[in-house]
Amino acid sequence: MKNKLIFSFFSLFIVFLVLGCNKSKITSPNIVLIMIDDLNDYPEEFNGHPQAITPNIKALTNSGVKFKNAYSNDPMCGPSRSSMMTGVYPHNSSNFWQKSWLKNKVLANTKTIMEKFKENGYNVIGSGKIMHVNKKDMWTEFKHEADYSPVAYKGEHKKGKRGISHPDVPAPYRTIKELDGLNMAGGQIDGSYGPLKNLNELKIDGEKISWAYGGSRAYKEFRYNSEDDRDLTPDEINAKWAENRLTELSKSDDDKPFFLAVGFLRPHTPLIVPQKYFDMYPLDEVELANIKENDKEDTYLHKVSQFETPGRSVRSIEMFKNLVSSYEDSKEGLKRFTQAYLACVSAVDDNVGQVMKAINNSKLKENTIVVLVSDHGWTMGEKDHVYKNSLWEESTRVPMTIRVPELTKPGSIVEHPVSLIDIYPTLLDLTGIDNNTTKNEFGKPLDGHSLKPFLEDPNTINWTGPKAGLSVVYSSDKNAEIPSNHHYSVRTKDWRYIIYNTGEEELYNNSSDPKEWNNLLYNQTHPKRDEMVAILKEMTYPMVPNGLKFIDKH
Repeated sequence: MKNKLIFSFFSLFIVFLVLGCNKSKITSPNIVLIMIDDLNDYPEEFNGHPQAITPNIKALTNSGVKFKNAYSNDPMCGPSRSSMMTGVYPHNSSNFWQKSWLKNKVLANTKTIMEKFKENGYNVIGSGKIMHVNKKDMWTEFKHEADYSPVAYKGEHKKGKRGISHPDVPAPYRTIKELDGLNMAGGQIDGSYGPLKNLNELKIDGEKISWAYGGSRAYKEFRYNSEDDRDLTPDEINAKWAENRLTELSKSDDDKPFFLAVGFLRPHTPLIVPQKYFDMYPLDEVELANIKENDKEDTYLHKVSQFETPGRSVRSIEMFKNLVSSYEDSKEGLKRFTQAYLACVSAVDDNVGQVMKAINNSKLKENTIVVLVSDHGWTMGEKDHVYKNSLWEESTRVPMTIRVPELTKPGSIVEHPVSLIDIYPTLLDLTGIDNNTTKNEFGKPLDGHSLKPFLEDPNTINWTGPKAGLSVVYSSDKNAEIPSNHHYSVRTKDWRYIIYNTGEEELYNNSSDPKEWNNLLYNQTHPKRDEMVAILKEMTYPMVPNGLKFIDKH
């Protein structure tokens, strides 16, 4: 009996020792961040489009925690990424638009995720589009800069010379102009979609057409003869790099943890990927977004000024108008664009699959946190808009999934609204790193809240974060850096409230009106309005004194 007791105690000691060792192993876990550009809720499991084919994103989502209501804090590439990677809300930094975050006094003096992990002993490795403006010394190692190609190119390849739209795209869509000074590309990027194909015999204006690397300012030939004889796209290059680099890290004897970020460009425009992805979505079978006729009539983005410089316009309105007017049947343009977008979503899904293969088929699976997220969504014709940079569900909602070894339960779903601002504090919490992220008195502390309680229990009520996801859209160049000059939205679990800087308002009951078809504040009042205003004021105070003053006009 005594020997049995000794054996039992010894067995328990071994169990606790093993558990303790396992726990210590994940106190400094590796982190892989997969950033996808302009990806709305179309991937499988996020219920955005019934035809989307994304088995790899689906598998990753089902292996971790899916955040069903995750939102971008500023649905535009530059400010969204700088906010997420520094953990500071746009209204607290006054970084609302595409101006470099390095020129922003607050953000330049706040540690990025990369800098924070680097100073805490991590190898910080990256490639592709992570920040809209990269700073290489943030990284231990950085491989490929963001490249929006392949783009079509007319004439001699020369660095700095602009590309053109895909030759299959008709006018006026192909002629979308670049908005000077705003870092917003014209027809060669936003006005371009279609499959990669052989251009060897094609000429425009007597000049040879070819494919090129380098995005809007093409500079190097992209060789394409056929699908079996071509160069890799930038996303394919980054996927291969990530797969190889992760395989190397899994076989390394170096115990130093790593933070690896890989950024994929598609489905950012130009929506150009190999033909096989277009073949997955036959044009005559493509389903459009669930668009309600005249849906914009009780909304205000098309009525308020976004830019106060002649020649500038709301890009989403311009893109919609040009797209539908480029074909005899207005729906054809939307169908072709939707086909191209879906093709790009499936292409990037394959890229994600390569990354996850390297993790799942190695020892990294047991000690690597995986985060997959997009910087913002994209409208596909809803309310007569095609683009990002609006405050409705399609533009602000993003796919977000997090998988943490020995913590998250596969297939978990979080209904509570969260946002990109919460990624940074979550990763610090999961790795046991302090949350001091200011460099000096000019920097700002983290605005977000750790999502760890949701990772432990998706239905928890013990989260310290807000009731809503907060989003802002840049309004105009006038008073550009004044927070109260812009348009804001808060999205709770069941409701969305929008206020423009003119004082115009929108209110939607998303539980009964998920497509936001019925603005409950259009020429009428609603008892929910004041509660949503209070949430918005609380979330923007004190940087926006008394919340947004123009709210009080009502």
